[in-house]
Amino acid sequence: MRVLIVEDDSILQDSLTRTMRSAGHATDTAADGETALGLLRGGGFDLVLLDLGLPRLDGLQVLRQARETGCRTPVLILTARDGVEDRVKGLDLGADDYLVKPFSLAELEARARALLRRGQAATPLLSCGALTYDTVGRRATLAGEALELSLREVSVLEALLFRQGKVVSKDQLIESLCGYGEELSANAIEVYVHRLRKKLEPGGVTLRTLRGLGYLMDKA
Repeated sequence: MRVLIVEDDSILQDSLTRTMRSAGHATDTAADGETALGLLRGGGFDLVLLDLGLPRLDGLQVLRQARETGCRTPVLILTARDGVEDRVKGLDLGADDYLVKPFSLAELEARARALLRRGQAATPLLSCGALTYDTVGRRATLAGEALELSLREVSVLEALLFRQGKVVSKDQLIESLCGYGEELSANAIEVYVHRLRKKLEPGGVTLRTLRGLGYLMDKA
């Protein structure tokens, strides 16, 4: 999953980035509202962590303009403003959840998981043949046995499962795994897909390579 962190406090931004990356998500950051809005208009995010007290363009303005341009990415507002009116205004403008500072990182992770699950699937469990994937705990089982996967392999699995039956290009996988400023080669994607394929094939789940197009997850 790809998360945009919009926070002008560099210490908190760094903490949020580490927390999201340790959970296996690719992250991008913005320290002001105009930069955040530009990134959102480019699309490709699964979740936005949005501070309200931003320079250049405050968080509520970012939220309003993003929703007006059709952005439907789940937004979790992070703010020191704890007044009811501020919360109501944020929710009315299209925020999906609200977390008042200071907050625990454990609660942040739980809220983020809930919004990612809501945005990607109606059920926390996804399946393909004998493969079952828990989108909340980010755990996979094959024929009832737990699969040992690296964080990168989990991210590839998510990207393919959420688009099950559809072709997923290498560029789409790179976008799902990396933030701006990070680099991941097409060869690295091939390595992750190869490792994942070897772990899934015994359970009858296939990862087909369509030359020049990408990859397709399906039952054997």
